[in-house]
Amino acid sequence: MRRLSVPISCEFSFRPGDPYAVTLIFDADGEQPVRWVFSRELLSEGLTARVGEGDVVVWPEYASDGASKIWIQVGKARHEALFEIPALPVAQWLASTYTLVPRGQEATEVDWDGLTLLTE
Repeated sequence: MRRLSVPISCEFSFRPGDPYAVTLIFDADGEQPVRWVFSRELLSEGLTARVGEGDVVVWPEYASDGASKIWIQVGKARHEALFEIPALPVAQWLASTYTLVPRGQEATEVDWDGLTLLTE
């Protein structure tokens, strides 16, 4: 396995119309950004414990100086990438999403009719 440490920009986004998901775009300023969509709950729980079993795994790392970070691993086997992100800005951004759609209220924001295909 080859390891390469490179600074990369990333961008989180959240849409109240899709309140269960967050989108993380890696290399947001680059020519070929990579988009991952995963559970908002996974990101939230990943701030305090290792979570995830599939293509996205998130876990915290605490520093004695208080500058904690989270690790986000995406992909599997030979096609995986590991990202180190400062935890505080992620936690603050995540809190703002819960202001838009509080925890436990996600189902009230989903356009269920728009997701349902009518067959006749």
